Amino acid sequence: FAKSFSPRPVVYRTTDFRSNEYKNLKGGSKYEKDEFNPMLGFRGVSRYLDDPDVFAMEMEAVKKVRNKLGYKNLHVMLPFVRTVDQLRQVKKLMASLDLRRSGLFKLWMMVEIPSNVFLLDEFLDEGIDGVSIGTNDLTMLILGVDRDNEKVANVYNELDAAVLIALEKIVTTCAKRKVTCSICGQAPSEYPELVEKLVEWGITSVSVSPDVIDKTRKIVSDAENKLLKKSPKHVKNLKH
Repeated sequence: FAKSFSPRPVVYRTTDFRSNEYKNLKGGSKYEKDEFNPMLGFRGVSRYLDDPDVFAMEMEAVKKVRNKLGYKNLHVMLPFVRTVDQLRQVKKLMASLDLRRSGLFKLWMMVEIPSNVFLLDEFLDEGIDGVSIGTNDLTMLILGVDRDNEKVANVYNELDAAVLIALEKIVTTCAKRKVTCSICGQAPSEYPELVEKLVEWGITSVSVSPDVIDKTRKIVSDAENKLLKKSPKHVKNLKH
């Protein structure tokens, strides 16, 4: 991927398998314990800090691509960072592995937990170059609903007022701090009206499924033109 996209940046999200997903791999049952709720369990950065040797193997692969193969366009994004202290600890761990945030190596973070939303400024203060909003997990955690449970799946709604408030706070905070802000998950593909709001708030990029790329591109263009007519200065600030 780094070779194919070079010199354009490639942001690699480090592993975020849940315990049940690891357990389903060949031999996984020997190492993974049953968890009542894997979504809220042993995953993301918590795993890296608990088993730094495994994380080190992943970082060695990143360093090989960057240093030995020469693709400096490869950067890293950390998933499911529960607390500011976890971010601080994992950055120290990465530094011990000779991977330090710099002008040539960008560090991103997934924003997919309510704590990320409430304390976003504090997370950014620790030194983050970009965030990617994971709408799937964020919506489930804000609404306290498992979208895979048919008894409550109808409550799952990425356009719920509480979710929109969170999205607006994330995007506007990043725009104010001049931190790159992207969004992944199904929401942008399914709700064109959300894309327009994201552009208005100052989103940097939007991830959508291939079948709606052209449609979304037009929505983004139309939304930017509307803002340009209202306030050219506002659009100029968004682009920065």
